[in-house]
Amino acid sequence: MTRYSGSMGDNHSSPVKSAIRTLDIIEYVVARDRPVIAQEIAEALVIPVSSLSYLLTTLVERGYLARDGRRYAPGPGLERLQSRTASFTLAERVAPLVRALRLQLNETASFFIRSGWEVEALVTETSEHALRYAVEVGSRTPLHGFSAGKAILAALPDAEVARFLAETDRQAFTPATIVSAEGLRDEVDDIRRTGVARTRGEHSPGIHGIGRAVIVDGVLIGAFSIAIPSVRFDAAIERRAVGLLARTAALLEAP
Repeated sequence: MTRYSGSMGDNHSSPVKSAIRTLDIIEYVVARDRPVIAQEIAEALVIPVSSLSYLLTTLVERGYLARDGRRYAPGPGLERLQSRTASFTLAERVAPLVRALRLQLNETASFFIRSGWEVEALVTETSEHALRYAVEVGSRTPLHGFSAGKAILAALPDAEVARFLAETDRQAFTPATIVSAEGLRDEVDDIRRTGVARTRGEHSPGIHGIGRAVIVDGVLIGAFSIAIPSVRFDAAIERRAVGLLARTAALLEAP
């Protein structure tokens, strides 16, 4: 279930920030499955270089990371904690990237996967603003309702788009919801041209959504999205959100 909240959330800032950043660094480096440079970590996780340098030095000293020149990789110290016999799940891989999106914009960020003709929330981070939109992990919404769903729809082959339009009885969640086949085909064309999907109060009044699909090795794996209340939505934050989504998707898509 999604919800549009006007209550003040807990403040999760300074006391635990270093601990969260340390865990995010470890998770990111391990999930990348290749050596990474400090600049990539800083950009992906939105950590100031000064803070990152101290954390990386500490992790290398403790053996949780290994350094080879400018590159960092998982260190032998991790074996003391747990034998890594299985690959990271998709949720574990995207979690630090979703968190970074939320930190950069302080707006609700999520990652969705396709489930039939719906999208399912796999990972989500809720804005700390008093007025915010929240998404519950595991909640499902028809593809045409969310920006992430539109992004996924546009990434499907034409035959699948045609099946969606033929097989679904599309609900109008608000007067702004685009439900017609012609309107959705226009949306798909625009998303394929720009790489960006948008909703404008189409699922919940007063909420703008911006989404981008992620394709790894030719396979559609899901979509990132950002939800912004209209009272904070303007051209500047839209441009920033579009740029951050493109960069974040590229980080996940990189080999």
